[in-house]
This record gives sequence, structure tokens and C-alpha cells, in this order.
Amino acid sequence: MFEIRAMQAPWRRGIEFMATDDNLIGRKIEFDLPVNNGISIEPTFSLSMQQAQTLMDDLWNCGLRPTEGTGSAGALKAVERHLDDMRKIVSKKLEVNL
Repeated sequence: MFEIRAMQAPWRRGIEFMATDDNLIGRKIEFDLPVNNGISIEPTFSLSMQQAQTLMDDLWNCGLRPTEGTGSAGALKAVERHLDDMRKIVSKKLEVNL
């Protein structure tokens, strides 16, 4: 099964990637085809949704976040906790069970 993984490499100030396929390890990608406008080309590689999720999780664990991560799970969880706190305050102040 094809797999691509990412690991933080602070000694290089970046992220390193390793591609494997069953018992094979990928090597450095080289670019050798000229780009011609209007010609359809095959992707360098593709990932299943699960493989892409694993890569995203690896990048998250390396400390990378979406540039515009306003809808991140952490932010949503914080809002949910805040709303729960507000419900408790209102319930206590109005002496009502919500």
C-alpha cells in the first residue's frame, strides 16, 4: 500500500516526507518533463482519502495549521465550552434548568 508520511525536521527548518509502497522506499523526486500548455498530464502521485488524512494528521503533529483555520476543531470546542458556561450562568441567575 502506498503511504506518504511527514516528520518535522527542525535541523533543516522544515518538514521531511517519506514515501513507501509495500516493501519499497521512495527516493528523491526529480522533475524532468517540460510543461506544455494545453496538454493533460498524469499526477505525480495520488492519495486515497484515508492516506491524505494520515498525511494531514502528520502535518498537524508537526505543528502546521491551516492559514485561515477559523473553523478548526479546537476553536469550535472552545466555543462549545463557553456556551455551556454561559448556559450555567443564565440558568443559575434565572433559577431555571436549561
